[in-house]
Amino acid sequence: MTRRTVNLALQGGGAHGAFTWGALDRILEEEEIEIEGVTATSAGAMNAAALKHGWVKGGREGARETIADFWLSLTGLDGAGSDAVMEWLRLFSPAPAITARAMQYNPAVVAGSALTRVFSPYQFNPTNYHPLRETVETLLDERTMDSSEGPKLFINATNVRSGKSRIFEGREVTTDAILASACLPTLYQAIEIDDPGTGRREAYWDGGYVGNPALYPLFYRTQTPDIIIVHINPLHREELPVTASEIESRINEISFNASLLRELRAIHFVNRMLDAGTIVEGAMKRNHVHSIHDDALMNQLGLISKMTPNRALLLQLRDAGYAATDRFLEEFRPSLGERSTVDLGAIVASE
Repeated sequence: MTRRTVNLALQGGGAHGAFTWGALDRILEEEEIEIEGVTATSAGAMNAAALKHGWVKGGREGARETIADFWLSLTGLDGAGSDAVMEWLRLFSPAPAITARAMQYNPAVVAGSALTRVFSPYQFNPTNYHPLRETVETLLDERTMDSSEGPKLFINATNVRSGKSRIFEGREVTTDAILASACLPTLYQAIEIDDPGTGRREAYWDGGYVGNPALYPLFYRTQTPDIIIVHINPLHREELPVTASEIESRINEISFNASLLRELRAIHFVNRMLDAGTIVEGAMKRNHVHSIHDDALMNQLGLISKMTPNRALLLQLRDAGYAATDRFLEEFRPSLGERSTVDLGAIVASE
């Protein structure tokens, strides 16, 4: 059995992170695939922390169980009988596009969206209640985040004052750090964390604004050249957005993909310099980039479905992530450790 070591880069995207749940579930089935590092943002950070915690407690199976527990707790399907309910939802739920459209016009969703446009979270949520804090605290043990067992974690958040990326790793990966990585400023008050580097208490927003996810920690803190990016924000949409929600959704995707494209451009540049001999082999790290995605599915969805953990849709996304990863492994497993399986030149080329 050939051992293959990879790094994972997990994008943020709210409830669409259930796609990554499925992708991780499939990867963790592969005993010959070792995961050295995981860089992650927002929902990706929660997936990464669940993976790390579960791995420390119970290896690969423990990681799979903990990730599933996290997402099922959001859907209210944990506990006895959940498997039967999940299967029923898979069989009888409408197509993802129909579910997403229904959520878009749900009166409660429309009212909530309007509220966040008028009032800040400091006004409509003065007590700073965070609906995910208890879930994260219950499922994730901060003491496992610094363990030598399992992959290294790199959790990205945006420093509100400086606008720069902050990478949390080791014992810095706390509940607050994970919530900071997923802190959308229109929904939640900034997460404040003491920064030993500056000696002050810093405020953080969602890491997706400056890194979705940040790849650079993998350049300097891991050995393997292979980076598998689990995409949940499509890079390309063929149809022109015309409704208010479609326009807002596409703006969100473009802004959250911008930093990733910059880092992919840097990887492409370094790889080209190494190929040409301009940079001596070994002077800088060559990276092999791979992608797990389902743009056909994600193009049916939008911003509203990211914000709403609909039970049926989460399970459909989980299954889609599992299937996309299965297809990726079937086609590209032999390329891991050998070469990139995405055309970086085409991705980063300017029009």
